[in-house]
Amino acid sequence: MRKLIAMSIFASAFSILAIAADMSGSLLDETCYNSHKQAATCQATASTTTFAFMSSGKVYKLDSTGNEKAATAMKSRADRSKEPGQPTKDNAVAATVSGAVTGDTIQVDTISVQ
Repeated sequence: MRKLIAMSIFASAFSILAIAADMSGSLLDETCYNSHKQAATCQATASTTTFAFMSSGKVYKLDSTGNEKAATAMKSRADRSKEPGQPTKDNAVAATVSGAVTGDTIQVDTISVQ
């Protein structure tokens, strides 16, 4: 019985570490962010190859699949900073990411960029 309880606790602990989530936030250039630690100066662009995702003040890395999906989404995204009436100072790339969070990495299922 003790082994069963211990195994249940162990399995529960690992299931908590990999929680599937839908999060809204902004895409960052991971290489820039790792160097400067400033989200405001490290917004993702169409030429970004490795991405980070900031949601509720926490920064997550994207897995390799997530980086591919984010790059594709960024290339097909219209440059909204040049639209009339849009502020040019804030070039934040709003995004919604769905996937499993493991530590500081998101294993991306889907990503949409606004």
